[in-house]
This record gives sequence, structure tokens and C-alpha cells, in this order.
Amino acid sequence: MSEALKSIPTSTSATHGLADWIANSSGADFSPAARQRARHALLDWFGVTIAGAEEPLVDILIDELDVQNEGPCSIVGRNLKTGRLDAALINGAASHALDYDDVNKRIHGHPTVVVAPAAIALAECENLSLDDVINGIIVGTEAACLIGQMAGHGHYTLGYHATGTMGTFGAAACVANLMNLDAAQTRHALGIAGSQASGLKANFGTMTKPFHAGKAAMHGVLSARLAARGFTANEDILEARVGTADVMMPGFVAGLTQPNPEGYFAVEQNLFKYHASCYLTHASIEVIRKIRAEHNIALADLKRMTLKVDEGHFSVCDIPDPQTGLEIKFSIRQCAVLALAGVDTGALETYCDENALNPEFAAARSRVQIEAIEIDDNMAAEVVIELNDGRTFNGFFNAGIADSDANGQEQKLLAKFHSLCVPRIGEDDSQKLATLLTASDNSADFASIMKLATRI
Repeated sequence: MSEALKSIPTSTSATHGLADWIANSSGADFSPAARQRARHALLDWFGVTIAGAEEPLVDILIDELDVQNEGPCSIVGRNLKTGRLDAALINGAASHALDYDDVNKRIHGHPTVVVAPAAIALAECENLSLDDVINGIIVGTEAACLIGQMAGHGHYTLGYHATGTMGTFGAAACVANLMNLDAAQTRHALGIAGSQASGLKANFGTMTKPFHAGKAAMHGVLSARLAARGFTANEDILEARVGTADVMMPGFVAGLTQPNPEGYFAVEQNLFKYHASCYLTHASIEVIRKIRAEHNIALADLKRMTLKVDEGHFSVCDIPDPQTGLEIKFSIRQCAVLALAGVDTGALETYCDENALNPEFAAARSRVQIEAIEIDDNMAAEVVIELNDGRTFNGFFNAGIADSDANGQEQKLLAKFHSLCVPRIGEDDSQKLATLLTASDNSADFASIMKLATRI
């Protein structure tokens, strides 16, 4: 048992406190700001999922799970129906397939790709409204982030993909709340989730990374539903001896088990992607794009580029010699080269095998080096660009700050949403879906939303 756990008084239980909050939370507790940001998260989720539904990993999952177009739940981006668990798995994996979905620093990963498919699977089975799904997203995101904050950096540094691990707890919390489980049942749901939470960073750059998200969503649904039936688990799973924290979270310190009443809901701190690559590449991309635009630099002008970043980048997005489009998303050197070359890093077609194997880009990658520095925010970066003519430019950007302009964020997300959805569902249905998802009145029947998202 870790020293941090030994110091926790026996009367204190993070699991109990968290379960109490999950079981007793309702839509009336959530601020208008939280509800608006949750709508943004769901809008973005539908965009990346509708586009991600074309990915080969989705075909493989549909085939392997032998989806027969029967059941209460829809596969987003496909005109197919299946059971709740398979739907949560496939929709969760599809939504993370492009690695273009939102992130949250407190979870050290991607919250909406696990909580949204879990909430939607339940909504379709129980005829819930958009309002219910919004509530579930707020609760699930908060629970995942509260646990993530208690875990600190040790869990992620150890090699766990927090989207798969923290996300399983978040999805279970989301569904437990939507099912109106009491605190005791919710403790069991969290306990069941704890034994299913998994995901390893070694699989970044492969189909298995988005599979983590799908499994987390599926396991969250299963955990809550089993708990509702009386299925038992350790009721102190977070802090129990050889429980989650003891085994998976070095440096765990029990903390808040409900939102800080003087702060923001976790969903308000979600960070959205406008480049279709690992979020840790975004700060560097932003700096390079700015320098390139201001000084009219071309890739051929580059002598050397230095990316000064948190050392955590080395285990996340430092594939040195990407061979596939998927690997480009986790190659900060390649993303830097693409940005300097003026390639659109927000376009899905940029992340293709042809660009990974492009000789010009490969040669330029050899002139990019990464330097680990101590930095307050691991999502920030400093970039130094040295040119063949002797000129040197540098810049800094912090991608870890949530957009304070909610209305401006909505406009950017709408543009991203339409760019992803129009090629798949057409302009009319894309506009109808966006209107439903962004309306301040969330009373819409969720079935009408799913019809638009599956009418391919």
C-alpha cells in the first residue's frame, strides 16, 4: 500500500463520497455554463463519431461482434442497430478513431468519448431526452476528473491510458446517475468498473487506442446495470488495499469527491481539438503556424527546429519515424514538419500513409529535435526555428487553457462539426442535427437526434 493511502483516516472513503455525489446529483444542480459546455462536448462528439464511423476499425468491430441490425441502440454514422453494450463499444471506438475529440487535463485523457456513448446507449433503451444525456455527460465527466485529480500524474506516467481507466469510472458514474441508482448501488458500480478499467499507452498509434475508449464506455454501462441487479463489488475500490489507487495510482491522494462549489464543473474545462492529432502536439503546431505566417517561411528554409516540451511527450507523441497515417497523429516531429510546410493539420486526409512516407517530410523530420524542459503546463510548448539564412525565430503557446469565450467556441465547433458531417450525412441533416444539439432547450427526444446521425 502506498504511503499516501496509509495516511488516509479509516473513516474517509473517496469511493463513498464520490458515490454519494453521483447518486444525489440532478439536473437542477448544474449551472447554465456547465450545460452549455456539455452541449459543446456532445456536438463535437457527434461530429468526430460520424466521421470516424468510416474507419476500418469500425468495420472490424461490426463484423467481429456479428451485428445483425437488431436491437434498441444505433451505431452512429451507420444505418445499423444493435444491443446496448455493443453500441457503446462501437460508438466509443469510432468517436476516438480519428483522435480528434476533446480532452481534459484533470482526467489526463479524453472524457466525452467514454461518457457520451454510455449515456446514449441508455437513452435509446430507456427513451431518455437530450436533457438527460446532457446531465449524464456532466456527471460522468466530473466523476472521471475527480478521480483523475486524486490520481495525479503517477497513473499516466506509469503507462496507463487514462481514457480507458478513468473513463471506465466516468462511464459507470454517468449511467448510474441516469438509472437513479442509490449510493450503495453506485459504490458497487464503481467497484465493478474498477476491475474492468484498463488501457496501455504502448498502444498509442494503433487501432487499440480508440478501442480503449469503446471498452470503457461498454464497461461503464455494464457496471451500472449489473450493480442495479444486485451484483456486488468492493465498496471502497479506490482506496482499498490492492484496490485501484494502491495498484494503479502511485501518489494517489484522496481529495474532493464532488465539484468545488466555488469553481467550475469539469466539463467546462474540456479542451477541443482543431488539429486532428494528439493534443500534446497542438501547442507546437500553433507556434509553428504563427511563425510561418508572420515570416513567410517554407519547409525548404529549415536548418533546425527545436521543440521544448514537457518530458511526458516522449512517451505519448514521439513516434520518430511514422509509417502510417495513424502514427503521424502521435509523431510530434512529423506534425511540426507538416505545420511548417503549410499542410492543413485539421484535415483528416492529412493523416495518410502517403504523408508518413513522403521523402521530403522524412528528411525534414531529421532536422527536428525535442528537448525536455520543466514547464508549468504539460500542454504548452516553446519552439525555436533556425533557418538556412541564419535567422532564428521562437515562440510559445499554451494549449492547456480552456476557451473563455463560450459563444466563440461554439462557432468554431460548429465549423468543425459541419466539415466532418456534411460529407457523410449531407448539408441539410448536418444543419438539423447541429441545431438540435446546440439549442438551449434540451427537451428533444433523443430518438430524433439519432435518426439524423444514422441516416447515411
